[in-house]
Amino acid sequence: MAHDIKTSSLHVREVSWSHPDAEALRGEMAAEVGPRYSDRVSTTDRAAANSVDPQSVHLTVVAYADGSEAEEPQAVGHATLRWNGADLELKRMYVRPSHRGSGVSTLLLDAVEDAAKQAGRPRLILQTGDRQPDAVRLYEKSGYSRIPIFSPYEVMPFSNCFEKVFVQPRD
Repeated sequence: MAHDIKTSSLHVREVSWSHPDAEALRGEMAAEVGPRYSDRVSTTDRAAANSVDPQSVHLTVVAYADGSEAEEPQAVGHATLRWNGADLELKRMYVRPSHRGSGVSTLLLDAVEDAAKQAGRPRLILQTGDRQPDAVRLYEKSGYSRIPIFSPYEVMPFSNCFEKVFVQPRD
């Protein structure tokens, strides 16, 4: 099922994990966020905890900002859902600095939450670090509650883990 959400100048499109826009955005995220934690945990442990097996990916979406008539839409944000046991976990949520505060993160969250609900999951889980206060504020503002650190993030005790429980319809 395609996940295509559009606002007046932004839209989210489902893409493959290996799509060039998705790979480019994940690379930018790694370059920005990785150095924040390099003094806390080994590169090997951090890479192991944050690795995503493409076989575990349920959905990858990229947000695009519409260009002018002469320009192609520009990839400005990324999010992936992967299976973590019976849960779907939000991974690699990233918005380019030039588009932060423009609604991209909300659009991405809407897309992944809709996908988790469509997959019949009662909640969505995620992990972010304590040196990403903007991410923590976004998740708290968006209805996520803190939960204990879950696997595989035990090697990163500074993790902030969250869940959003979806309202289940009554029978």
